[in-house]
Amino acid sequence: MYAIAAMLGLIDAGPAQAAGTGLAFVSNERSSEIFVLDQTDSVVSSFKSCGRPRGMAFTPDHIRLIVACGGDNTIALYDVASHKLMKRFRDVPDPETFALHPNGHDLYISNEDDAEATVLNIESGEVTGHYPVGDEPEGVLATSDGRFVFVTSEAADLVQVIDVAAKTVVKEIITASRPRRLAATPDGKQVWVSDEIAGIVEIIDVATQTVVGRVEFAPPGLRHDEITPVDIVITRDGARAYVALGRANHVAVVDVATRKATDYILVGKRPWGLRLNRDESKLYVANGLSDDIAIVDTKSGKLSKAVPVGVTPYAIVVDD
Repeated sequence: MYAIAAMLGLIDAGPAQAAGTGLAFVSNERSSEIFVLDQTDSVVSSFKSCGRPRGMAFTPDHIRLIVACGGDNTIALYDVASHKLMKRFRDVPDPETFALHPNGHDLYISNEDDAEATVLNIESGEVTGHYPVGDEPEGVLATSDGRFVFVTSEAADLVQVIDVAAKTVVKEIITASRPRRLAATPDGKQVWVSDEIAGIVEIIDVATQTVVGRVEFAPPGLRHDEITPVDIVITRDGARAYVALGRANHVAVVDVATRKATDYILVGKRPWGLRLNRDESKLYVANGLSDDIAIVDTKSGKLSKAVPVGVTPYAIVVDD
């Protein structure tokens, strides 16, 4: 079992200080810093984080920001209001992304170099589970009912399904080439997975844990090999999905019911991280090769602003 060392800070922050600030946090892999944007989409601060910050999420009370630090083999927790380090869990091998279980304390982490998913209790610091998965795991998704955790394995072309109660991998779902990220429909019946090299999104039926459909993309003027989908977000009403198309430099707008792309929005170089704000009026896009965040007005479907951040932005979370 990995040795986990937790460093506790002396931050005393209450919910009124943190939740609902409207701030957007952006992790930057190569500059190892987190940029903060306000509600006008202007950079208001930045702070040095752990090495190579990638996946991020808030704790349920939005008091703490959880960050996967691939360069430091660490999971770090920062105070949302002050940006101060609150806890640090060391010896977590090359964490890339994670999903916080609905119980609020079990963090399911993809350990990219170890072909493993681990479970870290962010309150006690104890590692409570190790699950062998395929090579280069990345995307992690916990179902809203807490029954299953899905993990993509990029090099193995697999999505593995962990049964949380049974504490075992119960299914290996073969996908097209290089599955990256996952998103669930609001009703919990489907999980969408982006297949980067195949240039498609596949749709998994949660009940049968089988692939039941796909979404294909054809941005005007681009070759198929330029279409490399990564992140996916689905609106709360389940009507639309947004898919970052990587080297195609566009975000696709997808009608969920028909599984057809209805629009393509030019956003920047190699978009891969996506996030909607709470009222879904804005889509934030992390452009990994243009070192900026694109903000899309979802009503018009147009790019409204591009904001320079650090070097190689990866993930975005919005505290609203």
